[in-house]
Amino acid sequence: MKDYKYIFFDLDGTLTDPGLGITNSVAYSLEKYGISVDDRSELYKFIGPPLIDSYMDFYNFSKEKAVQAVEVYREYYAVKGIFENYVYDGIPGLLKLLQADGKKIILATSKPEEYAKIILEHFDLAKYFFYIAGSNMDESRSKKSEVISYALQKCQIKDKSQVVMIGDREHDIIGAKEIGLDSIGVLYGYGDYKELECAGADQIVENVNGLRDILCKK
Repeated sequence: MKDYKYIFFDLDGTLTDPGLGITNSVAYSLEKYGISVDDRSELYKFIGPPLIDSYMDFYNFSKEKAVQAVEVYREYYAVKGIFENYVYDGIPGLLKLLQADGKKIILATSKPEEYAKIILEHFDLAKYFFYIAGSNMDESRSKKSEVISYALQKCQIKDKSQVVMIGDREHDIIGAKEIGLDSIGVLYGYGDYKELECAGADQIVENVNGLRDILCKK
């Protein structure tokens, strides 16, 4: 079992459950385009991927319309949705243990970096992070491999064998593989075993305790 020095975490579906805030924000934006969604669980697919891609993939929006939809989404999200969120049980304790073990904990999220920082500060988790990396507000640098590359560069990490990426969706795993990193998929978020396995996760765990068993010194 590898002794990783740098632990990269996804945010949504990995550290926190943003389901209510994101689906409320998406529903708010879709209503502006005359689209109503009866089953809120249909919008869970928006959790993880870049938002512009999601509007284009799931509702056939043009690129221009998708960019506009993200702006509408943020009318709700920036004020209310960002706080309709909660931290998964065991995450604060895991981060504390990793930090005490001397690990460098780094966030790599497709969410705008500005919002990611607000969320981690709000839940008193920012103190555990060596660096917080996300996308730009214009949705550039939103592909997971781009965020990971950016974080590696900012943290001046040269040895990729010392790094592992942790996330709940295929985008996290594929992004890690594209950069040449090991990856761990988690099943308590919004992806399932088949998705993570097909994406090529090196390890898959059911819960936060499973992460602790892999990442923390005995």
